[in-house]
Amino acid sequence: MAEATLPTVDAGTPQASVGPQLHDGAPKPLKRSLGVVGGTLLTLSCLTPASSLFVIVPGMYADLGTGTPLVLIIAALLCVGVAFCYSELGTMVPSAGGEYAMVGTLMGRFAAWIAFIVAGIVVMVVPPIIAMGTGDYIGSIVSLDDNGLKWAGALVMIGAMVMGLLDLRANAWVTGIFLGLEVIAAAMVAFLGFGNTDRPVGDLVHAKTLTESGGMSPVSTAILISGLAMALFALQGFSTAVYLAEEMEQPRRTVSRTVLWTLGIGAAILIIPTIAITLAGGDMKALTDGDLPTLIEGWSNHGVATFISLCIALAIINAAIVMVIQNSRVLYASARDRAWPEPINKAFGTVNRFGSPWVSTLAVSIPGAVLCFVDLTLLNAVTGVAVTLLYLLVAAGSLAARRAHHKHTPAWRMPLWPAVPVVLIGALVYIMVELFKDEPKAVYVTLGIIAAAAAYWGAYLYPRRHSRWVITLADEGADQS
Repeated sequence: MAEATLPTVDAGTPQASVGPQLHDGAPKPLKRSLGVVGGTLLTLSCLTPASSLFVIVPGMYADLGTGTPLVLIIAALLCVGVAFCYSELGTMVPSAGGEYAMVGTLMGRFAAWIAFIVAGIVVMVVPPIIAMGTGDYIGSIVSLDDNGLKWAGALVMIGAMVMGLLDLRANAWVTGIFLGLEVIAAAMVAFLGFGNTDRPVGDLVHAKTLTESGGMSPVSTAILISGLAMALFALQGFSTAVYLAEEMEQPRRTVSRTVLWTLGIGAAILIIPTIAITLAGGDMKALTDGDLPTLIEGWSNHGVATFISLCIALAIINAAIVMVIQNSRVLYASARDRAWPEPINKAFGTVNRFGSPWVSTLAVSIPGAVLCFVDLTLLNAVTGVAVTLLYLLVAAGSLAARRAHHKHTPAWRMPLWPAVPVVLIGALVYIMVELFKDEPKAVYVTLGIIAAAAAYWGAYLYPRRHSRWVITLADEGADQS
């Protein structure tokens, strides 16, 4: 393999300012090979609305019942504000570091470190959650018990690792084909669902769920609000465009369009079939159990259900591939910004002949395979907490996007600033309060990881602040091919 690594940096090197620069001796830059189409395909694949529909939404029905579509719609509206923040910051600070580069440029390096850790929780936990859903949809081929489902998820993660080591342009088209199959599957479910409706539309607004005694009861407002964290998780992924900014041609023009279009298309692919499933869910027990393959077969036949299930399995594999690609770029960026001891920086900054950061790819894939054997309920809850915190940090960063010299930086500018980020922050804080009431263990786990990261900052990064964790941005106009 042709490789490029980070050189050793003298600890006495003067501190570099946070801003649009590329330090001498940074690792080999990523290739600018993505146009609008390729970037959109990869971003939609990371949002993977069909995987969210068939892996995350079934679990939401247990608590939210017929209120699941309503919660997803509210979350989508919140995500419009989030998308505005990502679009403005992502075009102002185009970096493979994503959230941490954006937040750090505007709020300082400690805030960047916390953003990196919170984003790291998301990017490490989401892929195995999605990957473990594969086994549920290959039941027509092979029957798997709980342990088999975990092994299936681990194998998906390893396969995604192999694909992540290849050229990004090739992966864009592979994932584009898989994306087409998952859209077909979602469309078929929507068509079958709307053709077999047996529940009044009013139940979508007046949410009901099944009680332990088998009766019906309304879903409380508090439960609906706490469900927003999982709904944000289901819609999470439209922000992937900011991670690919260093590999996009003319990122200041394409990133915002990719983020906003991906959210709109992805939300439609997720929410419309969810409404159809809810209205055609048969009795409440069938709906709250979330056994979609059985429901789909009841609306059609075994052959159609098998075809849809296989498309879903491919969609899940597709999502894992794109998430591995995204996550490896974050680690690559952290190495370039010297977040670790020098040997680790050199490893994470190594790029193979395909232009892929191969050590970083291994570093996100192998732990992901291991996490497939961790309790799924805890993983889901931790992810909901981390996504909410991450959006909070980005929204806070967007408040600083127009102060001092930043207001003159070329970027896409959101409408209704600063009202959008202020309202968004208020809503996300409220969701966090409800999460603490309902999922205290997940909140404590997440805060414990953040506390450990803060200790690392104080013990290692801050004393070496002249040479460590110096945020760099690639030159947008440079020829990086």
